[in-house]
Amino acid sequence: MSTHQSKRLKNTTIGTFFKSDREVQKTADVDSSNVDDQEIVEPSAHNDELLGYKLEQTAAVDSNQELILERDPGKRLQIWQYRVNQQDEIRRSYIKMGPYQYYLANYPYSKKKKYRRRFQYSWFAQFPTWLEYSPTTDAAYCLPCYLFASKPNGRFGANAYTVAGFRNWKKVNDTTCAFLTHVGNHSSPHSAAVKSCEDLMTQSRHIDNVMMNQSAEQILKNRLRLKTSIDCVRWLAYQSCPFRGHDEGPKSTNPGNFIEMVKLLASYNEKVSETVLEKAPHNAKYTSGMIQKEILHIIATKVRTKIREDIGDSKFCILVDEARDESKKEQMALVLRFVDKCGVLQERFFDIVSVKDTAALTLKCELSTILSHHALSVDNLRGQGYDGASNMRGEWNGLQALFLKDCPYAYYVHCFAHRLQLALVTASREVILVHQFFTKLDSIVNIVGASTKRNGELINAQQAEISRLISISELETGKGANQVGTLQRAGNTRWGSHFSSICSLIKMFNATGIVLQSIIVDGANFSQRGDADSAYTTMTSFQFVFILILMKEVMGITDVLCQALQQKSQDILNAMNLVSTTKQLLQKLRDNGWDAFLSDVISFCESKNIEMPDMNGAYKVGRGKSIHQPRDINITIEHHFHFDIFNATIDTQLKELNSRFCDQTVELLTLSLALDPSNSYKSFNEDDICTLVEKYYPQDFTERERLLLKFQLQHYYLDVIKHPNLCQISTLAALCEGLAETKKFEIYYLVDRLIRLILLLPVSTATTERAFSVMKLTKTKLRNKMEDEFLGDCMLLHIERDIADTFSTDSIIEDFYTMKDRRVHFN
Repeated sequence: MSTHQSKRLKNTTIGTFFKSDREVQKTADVDSSNVDDQEIVEPSAHNDELLGYKLEQTAAVDSNQELILERDPGKRLQIWQYRVNQQDEIRRSYIKMGPYQYYLANYPYSKKKKYRRRFQYSWFAQFPTWLEYSPTTDAAYCLPCYLFASKPNGRFGANAYTVAGFRNWKKVNDTTCAFLTHVGNHSSPHSAAVKSCEDLMTQSRHIDNVMMNQSAEQILKNRLRLKTSIDCVRWLAYQSCPFRGHDEGPKSTNPGNFIEMVKLLASYNEKVSETVLEKAPHNAKYTSGMIQKEILHIIATKVRTKIREDIGDSKFCILVDEARDESKKEQMALVLRFVDKCGVLQERFFDIVSVKDTAALTLKCELSTILSHHALSVDNLRGQGYDGASNMRGEWNGLQALFLKDCPYAYYVHCFAHRLQLALVTASREVILVHQFFTKLDSIVNIVGASTKRNGELINAQQAEISRLISISELETGKGANQVGTLQRAGNTRWGSHFSSICSLIKMFNATGIVLQSIIVDGANFSQRGDADSAYTTMTSFQFVFILILMKEVMGITDVLCQALQQKSQDILNAMNLVSTTKQLLQKLRDNGWDAFLSDVISFCESKNIEMPDMNGAYKVGRGKSIHQPRDINITIEHHFHFDIFNATIDTQLKELNSRFCDQTVELLTLSLALDPSNSYKSFNEDDICTLVEKYYPQDFTERERLLLKFQLQHYYLDVIKHPNLCQISTLAALCEGLAETKKFEIYYLVDRLIRLILLLPVSTATTERAFSVMKLTKTKLRNKMEDEFLGDCMLLHIERDIADTFSTDSIIEDFYTMKDRRVHFN
């Protein structure tokens, strides 16, 4: 036998014996045409990192560890490399997720110099059900063919769309399109793979289910039993309640919230009681912990998919923060900020992930993994919002710098609420007397709230005070009015806590004095009595009351800004306007508010029987023998309180606000103000808007669109100032919604695109802070061993319950049924 004949027999498959020579030659020609000119990405000897990643995946499969499926076709393991008993479940997971259609603003060109072509995003629309793209290997893949591929048989081109990848882009739009050739007719391998996917997801056609056919009545009972479990899981997740109990046995008196809720639903519905718990089949009760987690994960996956669909191919922003949970693990929360199709600015909690440390590179890797898994391209990133920690805001190696290297238009904005808190804390320390005031305030709070007994005395004193004021008609009565509370402690890291602490002391001033006097008389030891006496003397001094009322006025002004910055979906132009008005009000208080403020202080002192100094008397420094006249002998007490405390405190606050909120000098925000619709579009400026696009968003507008934008702006301005629904709008977010409602975004699509880009600039990380509040509710001391995925799913349903409510129980049952082989039928 000749060498040529032996090679021919070696490469011959059993299918060739049932084909004519012409068909075999035609197939060979098609395969060879698909692999010409560097069509296949050969195994990458240059990419050691990719090879190492695949080896890690293989090791995870061999050791039977929990699998995390890789979405990127160029990085994932082949289906035949998984265990046989895992393959169907993995196939179902990939089918549920759909093809990995990754968006890049500019796909890389092929390396061939003669034909420099690249992948086109429009091909996804032509082949939406199977075409995939890997940014790792710059190659196209077929999802159905990958899922039902067998080991390569050595035939050249046989694994073009499964293992190696296809990248011969010049043949896609050729007369014989390579993608259409791959699809073929109804008997092609691709069509067979698509049919296999459909059959896999239709469990009723499986041979074991056909042989074990169940009646319609039994199917309804199965669905009702599962529906009960779904409703229980959903309600418990919404309320951040524990699912399971310590003992879930039949003789347990407290089997846990989930079982108790199933029993409750059964007690109200006879049909439910006949299908659940003891009356359910032993192999399909659907009450186990594993089933609860599966149901929860299905709903959470649907929520994330809905958020991903709302983003679509539009630009987005990330908000990130870290906190330590109950088990001392560092958790990183991710919130996505985007503008949906209706023009509504959204901030959606997306996921929380455990990180081994808070180094910028570690956070970057974890975030990139999450974004890549959900086909969110970093090229579409147009904003980053973090706190001011060095690992976040570092200009060279911080997280924002690492993302800027990948996408230079992902502009970083330091959280406004965090800046405001830093300004308040710093301002409270700069003026010596104000710093001493907050130290004394903390001491008073600690003394009064040191024990349960003292808290009880404080509450009793408040009740007596409230009763007295009501009896003399100085307090109005009503539902929710005149609530009894406790003194609040100021915290440097808690937003708005300084203002709350001051207000609580003013409200409970008399009650606090009564408690301190009680401790002075009945204190257990000399230390308690001495501390209480010192605190009472301080609290009833004119200087303390003066600064107390002053800080209430100053922080009352800044608290409006603090609360506004914590609102969801706040746009950055409105936030800058609020910062500006806060500075104006503080300046107004300094220039014109002294007389009214002094009158309020005098009135407060008279009502609390606090001794007033002679404001026209000479001011003296020091106490006792050290008392002396200041250098300027003409300084009066009023002059000291007016200029050394009142003006100095406000000046320090203004200085800190100007220092922390210096973004008005940043050209990006200055140019963005040209789009501000407040005051009937007073700030509108065509040249500034065009400069904004040219300098900061050149990637999002073509050269032709930049020329067209100037003319579109002229029509836009004349239209919106006269439109009844748009002329009175005051915020950029409301303007974006208005353009969508009036359909003006179709006419001024370039202006609408720019407005959406500006809205992506983040304002604060309040949404991530709220997520950590939910984490504390969910992962408690008794639930400190929760898995990370379970924690993330619970938090997602609690925070984004408005999305979770939109999913019908039937759709959840369908996903549950197709997730893997089930022992009972649901349809």
